Amino acid sequence: MQLGIIGLGRMGGNIARRLMLKGHETVVYDRNTDFVATLSKEGATGVADLPALVAGLTAPRAVWVMLPAGAPTEDTITELGKLLQPGDVIIDGGNTYYKDDIRRGQELAQKGLHYIDVGTSGGVWGLERGYCMMIGGDAEVVRRLDPLFDALAPGLGNIPRTRDRSPTADDRAERGYIHAGPPGSGHFVKMIHNGIEYGMMQAFAEGFDILKTKNADSLPADQRFDLNLGDIAEVWRRGSVVSSWLLDLTADALATDPKLDNYSGAVADSGEGRWTIEAAIEQAVPVPVLSSSLFARFRSRQQSTYGDKLLSAMRFGFGGHVETPKK
Repeated sequence: MQLGIIGLGRMGGNIARRLMLKGHETVVYDRNTDFVATLSKEGATGVADLPALVAGLTAPRAVWVMLPAGAPTEDTITELGKLLQPGDVIIDGGNTYYKDDIRRGQELAQKGLHYIDVGTSGGVWGLERGYCMMIGGDAEVVRRLDPLFDALAPGLGNIPRTRDRSPTADDRAERGYIHAGPPGSGHFVKMIHNGIEYGMMQAFAEGFDILKTKNADSLPADQRFDLNLGDIAEVWRRGSVVSSWLLDLTADALATDPKLDNYSGAVADSGEGRWTIEAAIEQAVPVPVLSSSLFARFRSRQQSTYGDKLLSAMRFGFGGHVETPKK
């Protein structure tokens, strides 16, 4: 299939590459002409602006927007809404607020355009591992674009199949992507995913902070342990109930930089964490762990701990996120 891609940064460029590796055609655009030139050398059709991207696609067109949430995405989708024709599809794969998706879906539908929101997880490793995707939009349109989603997804891989899962269940979930529901539902599910991610990361950070300070001078000498945190992370990866990709990234970071001197510990938070707490308030759902993990990131920008440095290391590991400097 053919797909237009706007935004060739940490994830957009690799989305294009993974699709091309699976035999799909991409027409790509980014304000950074170096990104476009690089993808063009790898087989993509690079263009200089949005009108050229639309002109380079065959109807019914599908255009994937992979830009930061807010004005960059909003302005781009508004412009595409003027350029595309009825029956065409706009896909937002960034981290958009789900209520904006609902609004956009309604506005674009009035022009005969389809809107799909794709909560995309996989970070800088997506080219190799594939992307876990949570998709909102019209079911028929999502099915039509299934070859693209299937190519981007991890596939069954070597993960054991879930015991007692119904044989009639939608197998797309097992292959690493789902149709969650109407526009907005994909990003809503991804939003909660990221809220949970905050809590999991905070748990690891606090636990390793306790391990690190077990050798503090404030403790009685006979109660101090000079623990090897790298070895602890490594052994927990091997059969422990807390084994996970986040723990893998923790082990990598500690093996490379045991003291985490390359990280200040000023941990940024993306919109999804805040939006998760807002949804919890709207729905009267108690989320003490998730809210505490968000507030811990606020605190880290004032006074950081070893655990905060570990949070920064994990964020850099899976998403290439660079720390927010302390003000």
